[in-house]
Amino acid sequence: MRKRKGYPVYPLTAAQKFHFFYQNYCPKKEVVNIGTSLTIQVELDWDVLKKSIYKAYERCESMRLRFALDKEGTCYQYVVDKEERDIEYVDFSGKTMEEAEEIMRGWTQVPFKLEDSPMNRIVMIHTPDGFNGIYLLVDHKTMDAQSLICFMKDIIELYCNEMYEGVPYPKDMSSYIEQLKKDLAYEAGSKAQEKDTKFFEKIIESSEPIYNGLRGPKRLLDARKETKNPNLRAAVDVSDSVDSALDIFHLEEEPTKRLMEFCEKYHVSLVCLLMMGLRTYFQKMNGNDDVSINSTIARRATLKEKKCGGTRIHSFPFRTIISEDRTFLDGVYEIREKQNEMFRHANYDPVAYFAHRGKVYPQENGRTYEPMSLTYQPLTLKEKGLDKLGDIRYKTKWYPNGATTQGMYLTVMHRPDDNGLDFSFEHQKKAVSREELEYLYYYLCRIMFKGVENPDLTVGDIIKLV
Repeated sequence: MRKRKGYPVYPLTAAQKFHFFYQNYCPKKEVVNIGTSLTIQVELDWDVLKKSIYKAYERCESMRLRFALDKEGTCYQYVVDKEERDIEYVDFSGKTMEEAEEIMRGWTQVPFKLEDSPMNRIVMIHTPDGFNGIYLLVDHKTMDAQSLICFMKDIIELYCNEMYEGVPYPKDMSSYIEQLKKDLAYEAGSKAQEKDTKFFEKIIESSEPIYNGLRGPKRLLDARKETKNPNLRAAVDVSDSVDSALDIFHLEEEPTKRLMEFCEKYHVSLVCLLMMGLRTYFQKMNGNDDVSINSTIARRATLKEKKCGGTRIHSFPFRTIISEDRTFLDGVYEIREKQNEMFRHANYDPVAYFAHRGKVYPQENGRTYEPMSLTYQPLTLKEKGLDKLGDIRYKTKWYPNGATTQGMYLTVMHRPDDNGLDFSFEHQKKAVSREELEYLYYYLCRIMFKGVENPDLTVGDIIKLV
């Protein structure tokens, strides 16, 4: 396929293929939907808001993305010139907040038609608590959380520029197509790709990871019994149902500040601290020094990458072997070094990673070594443009799409109102219970705070103390 409806078409990138791949196998096609709302405690001029939304569409190529399939079923993408759909307005007055949120959850669970169809939906909303703003639904193959936040911020800044004196017109977005061409050139067998392949294949071939269960080694022991292989190192982590729930735990502002101060003092990112906390929890529960967790990488190092929209997330297993006699701080530093190394090679295709690992260590029945995935979202709108509005209160909310192909996925992000942390666990209802998550969250916090207060304590001591 060269053209579609007069537009040049392009293949999918590795990041898009990853979403396309699991959506294909998932009975619930809405598994790739991301639903969110942003509302502020201000009367809005709906006409100006609508104009700002159209303008934001015009400035962001990936929000005008379409897909098309050829005769073989290969998926291509193209960008249309403009978005002409009407922007809906829904007034939730007369309903409760619970009812309004239930309706928006319902919107989030409607999959998009794949071919030649818009891959997002925007609704202007007035909520029962007197806030006004937008609900935004996107398909993960076209946007990720960072580009979605960037797009929302663009709408706000365009609106504020129109409505308030002295608010500058926002700087241009960068081109999605330009970035896409770079990604495709990399994937077409570049020197950089060769280097990255070598890096990851060496890691995979060095030795086999081992599965650590959320509540201990039961799943692994069951898998060993079932296969009559006492040396088996992988286990099934998911259930036979993709139905998911979203459970959110809130860490208050003051303790969050203590974690952030530790990160500043020792020049590490919060994701290193979270990873150290999680891996120590699994070490405590399973008695293994060897822990593997999926970690997502945003791949937005340059300004052009930050502002080009699209989906750029790659996810790889992140394995650490940290013995109990090492100090907590040692562990955090090792994670930082390993992460920096991985970032340098993060353009590598995650599907190729899992394919190579599957060849080196063949597993049946979808057995895996990673009990969960971790994403940290450092972006909040507060530091990204909303500070110009003074003390206007605003709220952001994410809505679950009701399906996940992973047993458990943790996203950690900052709350807009007080900068505390939200730990959002999306999990398969049949694979992981809320009680198990409460237990994990409780111990994760205890481990992190014990480590932050006594960075020279050994991992073994921390495990004993909590």
